[in-house]
Amino acid sequence: MPHRVRQSAITISEAAGLGDSLADALRESLPAGAQVAVRWRDPRAGTAGFSSTGAASALAARAGQLLGQHAPSAHAPADEAAYPFETAWTAADGTHCAIVARVAEPPPVPVRHAWLALAQRLVAAHLAAAFAQARAESLEKSERLQQALYEIADLAGSDLELADMLRRIHGVVAGLMYAENLYIVLYDDVRDSVRFLYFADRLDTYIAEPEREIRASELANSVTLALLRHGEPLQGPSDLIRERLGVMRDINHGPDSEDWLGVPMRRDDRVCGAVVVQSYDRPEVYGEEERALLSFVAQHILTALDRFRAREELERRVEERTQALQLSNRDLQAEIIERQRSERLQRALFRIAELSITSETLERFYTQVHDVVSDLLYARNFYIALLSEDSERLEFPYSIDERDAHRDSRKLAFGLTEYVIAHGQPLLADRNRIAMLEAEGRVRSRGARAHCWLGVPLFRGDGVVGVITVQSYSPAINFSRRDQELLTFVAHHISIGLARKQSQDRLVGAHAELEQRVASRTRELAQANAELLAQIGERLRAEQQLTHQALHDALTGLPNRGQLLERLANAIGRAQRDSHRTFAVLFLDLDRFKLVNDSVGHSAGDELLVEAGRRIVSTVRSNDTVARLGGDEFAILVEDIDGLHDAEELAHRVLRALSEPCWVAGREVFPSASLGIAMWHSRYRNGVEVLRDADAAMYRAKAAGRDRWAVFDEAMREEAVRILDLEADLRRAINGDGFVAFYQPIVRLGDRGLIGHEALLRWHHDQRGLLLPNEFIGVGADSGLIEEVDWLLYAQVVEELARGGEGYISVNVSPRHFRSSDFADRLLRMIDRAGADPHRLRIEITEVALLDDVPRALRMLRTLRSHGVLAQLDDFGTGFSALSYLHRFPIECLKIDQSFVAGLVGETQPESVAVVRAIQALAGTLGIHTIGEGVENEAQRTALRELGCTYGQGYLFGHPAERVQVRPLQVVTR
Repeated sequence: MPHRVRQSAITISEAAGLGDSLADALRESLPAGAQVAVRWRDPRAGTAGFSSTGAASALAARAGQLLGQHAPSAHAPADEAAYPFETAWTAADGTHCAIVARVAEPPPVPVRHAWLALAQRLVAAHLAAAFAQARAESLEKSERLQQALYEIADLAGSDLELADMLRRIHGVVAGLMYAENLYIVLYDDVRDSVRFLYFADRLDTYIAEPEREIRASELANSVTLALLRHGEPLQGPSDLIRERLGVMRDINHGPDSEDWLGVPMRRDDRVCGAVVVQSYDRPEVYGEEERALLSFVAQHILTALDRFRAREELERRVEERTQALQLSNRDLQAEIIERQRSERLQRALFRIAELSITSETLERFYTQVHDVVSDLLYARNFYIALLSEDSERLEFPYSIDERDAHRDSRKLAFGLTEYVIAHGQPLLADRNRIAMLEAEGRVRSRGARAHCWLGVPLFRGDGVVGVITVQSYSPAINFSRRDQELLTFVAHHISIGLARKQSQDRLVGAHAELEQRVASRTRELAQANAELLAQIGERLRAEQQLTHQALHDALTGLPNRGQLLERLANAIGRAQRDSHRTFAVLFLDLDRFKLVNDSVGHSAGDELLVEAGRRIVSTVRSNDTVARLGGDEFAILVEDIDGLHDAEELAHRVLRALSEPCWVAGREVFPSASLGIAMWHSRYRNGVEVLRDADAAMYRAKAAGRDRWAVFDEAMREEAVRILDLEADLRRAINGDGFVAFYQPIVRLGDRGLIGHEALLRWHHDQRGLLLPNEFIGVGADSGLIEEVDWLLYAQVVEELARGGEGYISVNVSPRHFRSSDFADRLLRMIDRAGADPHRLRIEITEVALLDDVPRALRMLRTLRSHGVLAQLDDFGTGFSALSYLHRFPIECLKIDQSFVAGLVGETQPESVAVVRAIQALAGTLGIHTIGEGVENEAQRTALRELGCTYGQGYLFGHPAERVQVRPLQVVTR
């Protein structure tokens, strides 16, 4: 280390501090008038010392001559008369020494030898003492240097600001050397610029600006810049250094100094800065010792600066990370709050739906609805207002208020409640808004004046039937637009629940009255039966009952399947014996019977079956057989007919009789049926075969649109053969390239700007040409081949996406795919192999696919969404369309079914508008957009826009084509 080398040099130099004390000590042992000169030299450090008693230069020169002979080992005086006392030797530590003494008279030889031996011991003792003192001082300096370096390291790791840290480092350096004037500069050799981190000078008034970058062009005649480019330490008067480096004098760079010392700081053999000290009034203040010290300290200062910068960078990164975590935490908290709000809303809606069924009375229903609303927002002051039956009065079936304890029924006036009913829109009004409405004469407040009032209408169909209201009397509580949207959404379900509850109460009343009548009639019948039963024996009654149960349907009393097959066997036997006799079997199935069971219950369904059996019996002859086969299936055996026209005439009468409306469970129902006819043919061997063909004809009628009949003939047999052939063609087409994707554009309704396409499946059949899906989808679904066809379509769409472009492409995904656990992974692998952008792909699914297996569907949709593939709900409004499942799935868009879009113009406009408005409200609440399907004219497009729908698809904007349309977006300027 540099300070160790310096220690030896200091030791020899300090040994020279003996001065004349050593020579004086030797002279005291000689006669008066003697002169003594002593010289020594340490060859390891290259330094020498000298001590004399004021002897002549010749005496000193002689000592130097002896010392230059490399310390001869013997006493060999050159001139014994002139220099009787002289010798030179090498000490044990390697130091060369020489002594020369002159006396008036030469001494005896023994005296001379004795004195020289004594002189050697004295010189050795003095030098040893001096060296020990020098080593002690050197050790003390080393300790001070080490302590200074410790202090510099501590300062670098402290929390001090950069300026304070450098000021304290300056104080540490000043404790080691003269450093009143010191500055530290950093150098960027790439940008060729410097920054003065610290500057302390008693004459130069420059103030350091650590963040200011100074270009080298601004320091053309700076000794500091020359030092940085020179790359080696420089020491001496500043004018000599400028002369050495070829730098011109420039008074702008400070005054000249008597002594100037600058050492560069290096990092990986590159100069990155310098430390400079200078003295203006004392020359030769700095030497090799100071240069070595400052060089050593400079590297520690650089280390300290690096640690300081690293700490600042770490603190900056920690701060950035902390801010990022805070932002992420804030977003997470917002998401949690939103999810909690959605869960509370969903629970509230479920609760309202449940209350409409479980509440014992309407009063109890209103109280529980109030509790539900209170869980969602501030509802201490809450009331429900309903229009009377004649719409002339306003009734308050439920009211809780801090100030208006009672609200009596009143005639319609100009209150805030009537304002909401008249406009059919929610009203959120604070004190100022209420005052403004009063000033305009539009409302007239009643009761205590609210600070904030929120009321939303209750609808039944398209008409407003009441208002649900919350209000606040305190300035500290105000309602927001979010509260308005929430209450509006809840009010919609309250309207449904209220209507259901009122209908249920009316039904309960009617049922109670009916039960009373039934009970009365039952008592009368019981009395009559008692008289009848008295005349009939118990055994006969039991036998008749068992026989009837074996051959008749328990619900309708009609013959059952067993009795029908028995009569069919008899009819077949008669027809085989007499070729002129023929018969027919009519097989019918009630349309949408399951809907009746699911909506109003199985008891109501049983009522409908009984009524249907009665009507069918009323259309046949007395000798014809009407049987119930099970469920909603009936069969009619008509014998002794002239031909098919008789069977068709009967089918017409049956369908007409069934189509008449009837009341079931308090509701008016319009039943219908699908009917199949099978005529007797000699190929039939039993009644089961006849029923089978009649059943097949019935399904043909149901597929043709229901409420009609179909006759089983050879065409149906040919249809079966055709289906087999179509299935074979389908298998061959899968192995070829018969299936292609057609693309129909999806646009913004406002400016018709293209946003994407829907990929539609088409089949180029070899003989039949281009086939639409409805011509082969049934065969594909029944045979299980449609899944392979779908994957062919998906592959074509992914290849189209891989070719680039703008906008997304949506594909239809059947429920079959959602039953496969690897559908999402397989689709994502296909996208990845093709190099397509998954964010441009959408999948269109139906409500059935979601509800078939909810957990699996939810996992699949989340997996696809995490990779950018979003989901759209197709044909929305034709299935369940309920919040009970929709809010749970990550749906990006609702596609409004084309049946509702078509109904926006024409006789069904009110119903279609109501449905579309409800769908828009639902989509708005869930934060998703909608697409209207089947837009074919401008009237439909305009109606959809007015209802809030943003996007559309249909023949108005383009027919499906084999190529993706590319057209620029149109901007609406109006």
